[in-house]
Amino acid sequence: MAETITFFVDKLSNLAVQEASLFGGVEGQISLMRDELEWISLFLEEASEAHTDDRRLKLWMNQIRDAAYDAEDVIDEFIVRLEHQRQRRLQNLKFLTVVLPTCVIFADKLPLVHELDGRMKEINVKIEKILANKSRYCVENAMMPSGAWSSSSPNEVVTWAEKRLPIVEEADVVGMKNEAEAVKKMLMNLSKKKKKMLKINGRGVVAIVGMGGLGKTTLAKKVYNDPDVNRHFQCCAFVYVSQVYTIRELLMGIANNVMRETDHMRNMDENQLGNEVRKYLDEKRYLIVLDDVWSIQVWNRLCLYLPESNGSRVLITTRNEQIALDAYAKLYRLRPLGEKESWELFLKKTFPTGSRSTISQVECPAELEDVGKKITGKCKGLPLAIVVSGGLLSRKEKTPSSWEKILRSMEWHLSQGPESCMGILALSYRDLPYFLKSCFLYCGVFPEDCEIKASKLIRMWIAEGFVQARGEETVEEDVGEDYLEELIHRSMIQVVKREWDGRVKSCRIHDLLRDLAISKAKDSKFFEVRGNIFAYPFNPRRLIAHDSQNISQHLSNCHRLRSLICSIHIPQVNFWSCLRSAKLLTVLDLTLTADPDREIPEMKLPKEIGEFIHLKYFRFLGPRRTRFPWSIGRLINLETLDLRHIFFLDIPFSIWKLHQLRHLYLGAYPILRMPIRDQRCFSSHLGIDKMTNLQTLYVEQHGWVVRRGLPKLTQLRKLHIYGPNIRSNSSSELIFPSNLVELILVYCRLKQDPMSTLGKLPNLRALKLIDSAYIGKKITCSSGAFPRLEFLRLNGLTYLEELIVEESALPSLKTLQIYECNKMEKLLHQLQKLKSLQQVKLKHMNRSLIEEIKNTKGEEFDKIRLITSIT
Repeated sequence: MAETITFFVDKLSNLAVQEASLFGGVEGQISLMRDELEWISLFLEEASEAHTDDRRLKLWMNQIRDAAYDAEDVIDEFIVRLEHQRQRRLQNLKFLTVVLPTCVIFADKLPLVHELDGRMKEINVKIEKILANKSRYCVENAMMPSGAWSSSSPNEVVTWAEKRLPIVEEADVVGMKNEAEAVKKMLMNLSKKKKKMLKINGRGVVAIVGMGGLGKTTLAKKVYNDPDVNRHFQCCAFVYVSQVYTIRELLMGIANNVMRETDHMRNMDENQLGNEVRKYLDEKRYLIVLDDVWSIQVWNRLCLYLPESNGSRVLITTRNEQIALDAYAKLYRLRPLGEKESWELFLKKTFPTGSRSTISQVECPAELEDVGKKITGKCKGLPLAIVVSGGLLSRKEKTPSSWEKILRSMEWHLSQGPESCMGILALSYRDLPYFLKSCFLYCGVFPEDCEIKASKLIRMWIAEGFVQARGEETVEEDVGEDYLEELIHRSMIQVVKREWDGRVKSCRIHDLLRDLAISKAKDSKFFEVRGNIFAYPFNPRRLIAHDSQNISQHLSNCHRLRSLICSIHIPQVNFWSCLRSAKLLTVLDLTLTADPDREIPEMKLPKEIGEFIHLKYFRFLGPRRTRFPWSIGRLINLETLDLRHIFFLDIPFSIWKLHQLRHLYLGAYPILRMPIRDQRCFSSHLGIDKMTNLQTLYVEQHGWVVRRGLPKLTQLRKLHIYGPNIRSNSSSELIFPSNLVELILVYCRLKQDPMSTLGKLPNLRALKLIDSAYIGKKITCSSGAFPRLEFLRLNGLTYLEELIVEESALPSLKTLQIYECNKMEKLLHQLQKLKSLQQVKLKHMNRSLIEEIKNTKGEEFDKIRLITSIT
């Protein structure tokens, strides 16, 4: 609740400074409201931490929140109406704009300013009455001293430099060593008796069964990542199933793990894709993990595409033992942790000393041991509850009084109902600083068991206003990463993958924590999910509708809608016209799907898309051919535009008017339209060189992007270029911004060695050359080249025969990955020159090169072999 008011106060402050002329005589009312809300937000911060469920306090907080929402809507509606008025003036009086006096233009908006002033006064009076009720109905008496609860400010979250300290990852769970060994044996040594009983010639099924929060997924991951398992099976795949799924999605997940995804595969229906997967897996010994299965129908349909290859295994995790029995699986029943294991896990989370530490290195002060074991006992052996409780206490003072307050709060929460785990999770949510609560709740907008891209999550947080930069030296994206790491440290979110530099690449939220987020969001009207869509009055601020069939009819009444995250089946009648009523949209994440036999070949978005002038985040996944209108250039507040999954993208040159863009992703074959009468706009004010806020640029087959403007993008951190249209297929003519941190070149078919140019980039830390990005035979890293490069991947360079590393080149390189460069026959002596190297990964390489790595004798080569992984 407090975060809602705080974000709006910040918005009012920015408006007062930046838009003083826009609001005319209304600034007095805006300043009055801002000052009042600043005091209210401080009170709400304390109220949100109060140990109470008092109905008076909840009612009062809800009324304040609604008043703040009303004020925000009034101001943003005013801005929308002003913009519409400006557009009409430009259209109707275009020939007079150069001579119209300023006073005439200002007079145009006077009625709107007067109306805004009246509505702001009404809201201020409403706030005064609500404040009066606080004393009249003794709302303050409903609050109890918080004592142990968090009072962190946004600036007190760990910074990115601090978060690099190793902490206990989800896979590092004590007490699971024996369990992992048992499941490994079941996968690798399924008994002959069981094989006969299953009537399966070579394909066995193993199931991990247990209640929610026991760590089934964690155990499955631990086994899946085990080196012995990876060596035993020729190919492996891990896919999340959950309650909402399609067989095609699961098949695509398997395909993405075991084979290279192609555009052809993306367009296959379930049967075609299933046959492709079966063909690839045939005669291979494979392992498929199906995590969180809720229905036997998943197995009944999916098994049709899994060949009965000799020694292959399917590992299922489920809460329902009957599903495992129906799949004729060999059962492993996961039990709650014992007292000893529970205590060890609790210590590892509460006193993190690094993921490699042993329990003997983790100590609990004697004065805390008694209360700590009482807290652990409340968790009933559930790893999720223990991990979350430990994450909570890791942020608290290590004193008996502080821990005893936590214990009393746990006892109070557990007394409210039989669901002990949910009570403990709710306690951890309540302990979150106010500015992290909205970030956590937002994780509930994603589908169950969804692997969430960290960059997407953070950009949506920023668009929603949840993340604020810490002064001029930091960018919001870095602060958002700190927020995410804080939630991970508290075990409210789990890491799925990390980037080359340790940053989170993807994450997920446990289904019990997701249930908690949805429950809290419903109580605070934070967002509405499709299950509540028929409850009236229906006018949500955020609407989540995954796989919705009939959402259009409800959108026409959503005047307050700020965020729409949905996947809809097309065609839906009047979808775009119904969406027009939501003029205050800030986040639009839209996926359009169709039946394979009714696929829509092309779509033209309506010009009304340009009316969403408050839009900051826009992701669109639709038909293979999509045409955008010129009005997209009116989305002047847009920060993220993600169109990468549109194959043929027709987009106008007005896109270069979006000077606030930070992250731009364009599709495979974009066509940029510009008026024939204004060809000069290619190199004038409508060029990419004006988009100086860009941090991420993903473009495909666009030589013009490289030729013009890139050096002026001084904020650009990550650049991804696909396609052979780079000028003259020569890297020597490429001019990249010196601040570039990560560069990915895919299928560029460069004929000249790119390293002579790229090696001069002073801040480049990651370089990936993928799928014929370079078609020469030799790559040379010259002396002194790549001073800061830490990560290098060469993947699918089919003509490459030799990698040469000169002395003092690549002094900072830590990770080298070389995949599918089949003509390379020697490498070992070049690796010897890389003094900072920590990890080498080789996949599908020439046999001669593998033999060189394995058999060359010498102590210096033994060191290289220790850090080399070959598959």
